[in-house]
Amino acid sequence: MKGASAAYRLVPGAPGSPVILHVPHSSRTVPADARSTIVLDDAALERELDHITDSHTARIAAEAAARSTEEPWRFVNQLSRLVVDPERFPDEREEMRTVGMGAVYTRTTHGDHLRALGADAEQLLLDRYFHPYTAAMTDAVTRRLAAVGRVVIIDVHSYPSERLPYELHGDGPRPPVCLGHDPFHTPPGLLAHAEKAFAGFGGTGIDSPFAGTYVPLKHYGNDRRVSALMIEIRRDVYMTEPGGPAGPGLDRVAAALAELVDAVTGA
Repeated sequence: MKGASAAYRLVPGAPGSPVILHVPHSSRTVPADARSTIVLDDAALERELDHITDSHTARIAAEAAARSTEEPWRFVNQLSRLVVDPERFPDEREEMRTVGMGAVYTRTTHGDHLRALGADAEQLLLDRYFHPYTAAMTDAVTRRLAAVGRVVIIDVHSYPSERLPYELHGDGPRPPVCLGHDPFHTPPGLLAHAEKAFAGFGGTGIDSPFAGTYVPLKHYGNDRRVSALMIEIRRDVYMTEPGGPAGPGLDRVAAALAELVDAVTGA
């Protein structure tokens, strides 16, 4: 990998589309500088990547984009979240720091030691990967606002059918599709469109086991032109767990996501 720009990819959509499909956790790629901070051997690292990666979500987003009447934009993380997690707060506001999973992870999904990391090493990872990523995503949102006057961020994730030890709020339901919402940025109409689009999977739930959605901090809590929703697909719906191949369910998920994109584009 050469430079931070290779850490993410903005795929242009239709000029008039307000939709950005954000795919932050699909990659398994860990560049050498980040790998050197991780204490797991190669086999253990592959097992951790099986559990922590939202496998095939970049493909889901790509296939949904291709099916959409007006192609959405896509912002795709090209690196594993074990490098940095761009959806975390980079400071003490992040509650996942309590389990070693702030913007830079120090613990695995099962609570084992992941990396030896001092404050300087953490800052290097934030400066090289986290801040350029979030700046680029902020710029993508700002440019869509300038072009069409509104933005709909659809955050594309997946989650395991069985709770992993790192989950802080995993005691509740684990529906086939979890919809994460934000009181400020998720209008009722957006949530209703998602519930309709994903109605055929055996049920949707809201904010369980994962809550909230991603909005760049520049716009968070102050710009209602930016709406957002997180889509969490339970992995057994479309793939072999923990990190195996996709199955026929992936095509159905992509079709439902395309239906949602079309609904919010025309809203």
